[in-house]
Amino acid sequence: MIAKNSGFAGLLFLALAMFAGPSAAADGPLLHAMFQDHAVLQRDKPINVYGVAPKGAAVSVTLNGVTGQATADDRGHWLATLPAMGAGGPYTLTATAGGVSQTVNDVLIGDVLLCTGQSNMQLAVRAAADAALEMRAATDNQIRQFTIATHESLTPLDSFADPTQWTVESPDTAGNFSASCFYMARELKKTTHVPIGMVVSAWGGSRVRAWISEGALRSLGYFNDDLDMFDLYQTDPQAAQRHWDAKWEAWWRSQPHPPGEPWSVSYPANDWAVAPPTLGAWARWTGTSPDGFVGQMWLRTTVSLTAAQAAQPAMLDLGAVNEEDESWVNGQGVGGTSWSQHARHDIPAGVLHAGDNVIVTNIFCSWRNCGMSGPAENRAIRFKDGSAALLSNPWRYAQAPDDLIAPQIPWGPTHGVAMDYNGMIAPVGPYGFKTAVWYQGESNIYFAEHYQTSLMAMMADWRKLFGADLPFLIVEIPDYGPIPTKPVASGWSDVREAQRRAALADKHSGYIVTIDIGEPLVLHPTNKQEVGRRLALAARAVVYGEKISYAGPMPGHAKAEKGKVVVPFGDVTGRLVSYSGNPNAFELCGASQASCSFADAHIKGDSVELTGGAGATRVRYCWGDSPICTLSDGSGLPTTPFELTITHSEQ
Repeated sequence: MIAKNSGFAGLLFLALAMFAGPSAAADGPLLHAMFQDHAVLQRDKPINVYGVAPKGAAVSVTLNGVTGQATADDRGHWLATLPAMGAGGPYTLTATAGGVSQTVNDVLIGDVLLCTGQSNMQLAVRAAADAALEMRAATDNQIRQFTIATHESLTPLDSFADPTQWTVESPDTAGNFSASCFYMARELKKTTHVPIGMVVSAWGGSRVRAWISEGALRSLGYFNDDLDMFDLYQTDPQAAQRHWDAKWEAWWRSQPHPPGEPWSVSYPANDWAVAPPTLGAWARWTGTSPDGFVGQMWLRTTVSLTAAQAAQPAMLDLGAVNEEDESWVNGQGVGGTSWSQHARHDIPAGVLHAGDNVIVTNIFCSWRNCGMSGPAENRAIRFKDGSAALLSNPWRYAQAPDDLIAPQIPWGPTHGVAMDYNGMIAPVGPYGFKTAVWYQGESNIYFAEHYQTSLMAMMADWRKLFGADLPFLIVEIPDYGPIPTKPVASGWSDVREAQRRAALADKHSGYIVTIDIGEPLVLHPTNKQEVGRRLALAARAVVYGEKISYAGPMPGHAKAEKGKVVVPFGDVTGRLVSYSGNPNAFELCGASQASCSFADAHIKGDSVELTGGAGATRVRYCWGDSPICTLSDGSGLPTTPFELTITHSEQ
C-alpha cells in the first residue's frame, strides 16, 4: 500500500517549514531526531515522518509494511504522511533517499504524551517519594521517555541542539524519568493497554512567555517592547542592551519608593550593610531570611584604576550571577544577564576614569541561593591587554522594597520571550501527540496579570504545530509558602485562578488540583504519584472521553439570595463533605483586598451557603499561598480554589 502526500500532509509540511530554522546539512541522518530506536508513534492518527535530505531528493518511508513518499524542498526538508495505524509493534522504520537509507528499530505505536513546564515537571523519579521502590518496580518496556535537553534559542530551531534519544523504562533508567509524567503514563496504561511514549520538554524557573512563539506573543500586545528589543538583540546586541538599560531605569523611577537612583555615583550608599568578603548566596548573610530574600537586591563597590587602565577597552566581569543582574559603571548602564555563569558587560568608551570607579548591580531573585558566587578573582574589570583590576573592595548591599519586581531580560533563557519555544518546542516538528501536559506557573506568581491569556495563547500556538485538536491538561500549582490566618492577597492564588479559567475557557482542556498535596516549605513536593494519578483521571475524562469525575466538586456560580450567598457545585460524587465539619476557607469580598473576611459556611445539598461580609461582590475559596482547604465529596478529590463574582436574584 502506498500513501502519498495529501493536502493535509502539505499543510503540515508548510507548518514544519514555518517553524524551522536555517537549512540543516544534508549529509546527516535522513530522519529527524524524533525518530530513533525505541520511538513511540501516536496511534489512530496519520503519522508524520520528516527529516532532511539533499535538495529535490525523492524520499521513501516504510513502516509496518506501509510506504509513503516525499520530496525534499529547497532547504532539504521533507515530510511524508503515513495512514493512521492501531497500537502495536515493535516495528522497523526505514527512510531511503538517493540510495542512502536509515533504519530505526523497536518502534512502537501507542499514545504519546508531551510533558512540559518547569521544575515540578522536570523533577525525576529518583528525587520523588518512594524512589527506590518505584525504580525497582519499573519493568514495563512499553513505557518510554524522550527527554529534550534545556536549550534556549533566539530563533526557532529545526532540530535539537543537543543529543537526544528514546529511553525504555527499566529499573536502571526510570530514575531519570519525569516523575509526574511517568506516573501518569503508568496509570494510563492500566486502562488503555497500549504503549506510552513521553516527550519531556521542561525547564526549571521558566515563565510561560518563554514557551510561546514570537508571533503569538505579538498578538497579545503585552510584550511588544520586549519583542522589539529581542529582535534588535539578534542584530545589534549593544543597542538592545542600551534600550534595556533605559527601560529598567524608567521602571525604577516609576515606583512609589523613596526618591533616588542607587546606580548614581552620587547616591548616598554609605549606610548600606557590608556584605561578607566571599559574597555567595545572600540567604546566608546576617540580617537576611534563612529561606532567602525574594525580590531585588542592590550591591555596590568601588575599584581604583590608573589612567592607563581607564583608557583601555574594558569589560565588567561579575562572575556567576543568580538569577538576573542589571549593572552600571559610574552611573552608566552596561546591560544585564540572566542565569549567567559569566556575567560580563562591555563598558562603553569614556565611562572609566583614573581613580575610584563605582560599580553597581541589581540582582533579581525569585527563589533562593541568589547573588554573586565563585572565587573573588572572578569579579573584576578586565582590560583589552589581558590585565584585570579585581573588585576587592567591600561590597555594600540593600534590599529593595519587598513588593518591587523588576521587568526581566527579553533574551533571558527562562524569563525571556520565545526562547524556550524556539529551542525546545519548535525543534520537535509536527510529531503526533495524544495530549499535552502543562505543569508550570511558579515563575509567574509576580506576573499573574496576563497569565490566563498567555497560557491560552500558548495552547493555540502549539496546536498550529501539533494539531488543532491537541488536548491540554493543566496542573494547578500546589501550595507553597505561608499558611494564611486571615484573608490575604496571593500571587500563587492569582496564578491558580488564571489556570482554572484558562482550562474552563478551552473546550479541549482540563486541569487537576494539587492544593492538598503540596508542601508549604518545599517548592517541589515529592508526592508525584498522586499528581500522575490525577492527570491520568483527567486524561481519561478529557482526552479519552470516559464519563468519570476527575477533579472534585466544581463551582458553578455565586448568587445572593435572601441575605445569603449560595455557591452550587457540579460534578459532585455522592455528596459534598468537609473534613472539619462546616467548610472553612470561604471568603466574602468587596472590591478591595481589605474588604475580604472569612464567611460562615454551611453545606446544603450540593451547595454551600455563606453568610457575613455585608455588601460583598466576590466569593473566594481556598485563597492564599498555602491555604487549608477542607471541601471535597465522595471522590476524595479536593475542590479547586476559585474566585467568583456574586450575582443577585431578580427582585
